Order: sequence, then structure tokens, then C-alpha cells
Amino acid sequence: MALKETIDADIKQAMLAKDKVRLTTLRSIKSQILLAETAEGQHGASLSPDAEIKLLTKQAKQRREAADTYNKQFRSDLEEIELAELAIIEEYLPQQLSEADLVEKLVAIIQRVGATGPSDLGKVMGVAARELSGQADGRIISQVVNNLLNNTNV
Repeated sequence: MALKETIDADIKQAMLAKDKVRLTTLRSIKSQILLAETAEGQHGASLSPDAEIKLLTKQAKQRREAADTYNKQFRSDLEEIELAELAIIEEYLPQQLSEADLVEKLVAIIQRVGATGPSDLGKVMGVAARELSGQADGRIISQVVNNLLNNTNV
């Protein structure tokens, strides 16, 4: 089942359960899906699974950053809402890689691309970002690749 249909079904369940936070979050996701489908060049076609993951990842990142901002401003009431929405969005994202799995996959990518040092960071990140999209946060991938290429965490 495509993400759009899953979200529609879950919206109905949230309405029946009177779960306002879940309903608001799911409607936000559906809105973003509809915007992406009607964007220039899409011609109303449904999104590919990769595009759906990118959309959800972007939504999760926005919630994470907003929660961090609210935390710094001592607005725990708003931070809690953002974190609750983040948890709902993460239910639809693929399972995140553990640190050990991430390191293992990045070592394989580094060997495959033939990277030898920090100057090859861009080459590795291009492949890693494409292959690990939705499975790990880009910032974490960058930190691990940087550590591996600098041999500080091998």
C-alpha cells in the first residue's frame, strides 16, 4: 500500500479515536504529499517510494529542529508537541540503522569508492547519502564518515 493510502486510513482511525496530535500530524503529511504530487513536473503522478521517504525525512527533520529551538527557549510545552509529532512521523520511516550497522556500511562504501583520506569526503558522502537515504540522519553519516576518513574511530 502506498504511503498516501496508509495515511488516509490512519487519518480515519485518528478521527475515530479523537487523537488530535496524530490527526494534525497525519494531515500535515498528507498535505505535503499532495503538494509534492501537484508540483511542477509531477503532473499529478503518485510519488515514488524514495520521494516519500525524502518527504517524511524532511518532515521529521523540521520537527527535530523545532523541538530543539523550543528547548533552547525553555518552551517545553511546544517542544513536547513537536516531539510527539516526530514520533508519529518516524512510524512511517524505515528503521534507522544502529551505529554499528552504519559504520559497517560506511566502511564498505569507503572501500568501494577507494577513499583514502579526508579529501575524499565529498566522494563518499555522495554515495552514502544516496544509499543510506532514510536509514540514518545525514549529520550522523557525515560525522561517522569524517571520523573514519581521519582514522579517529576505526
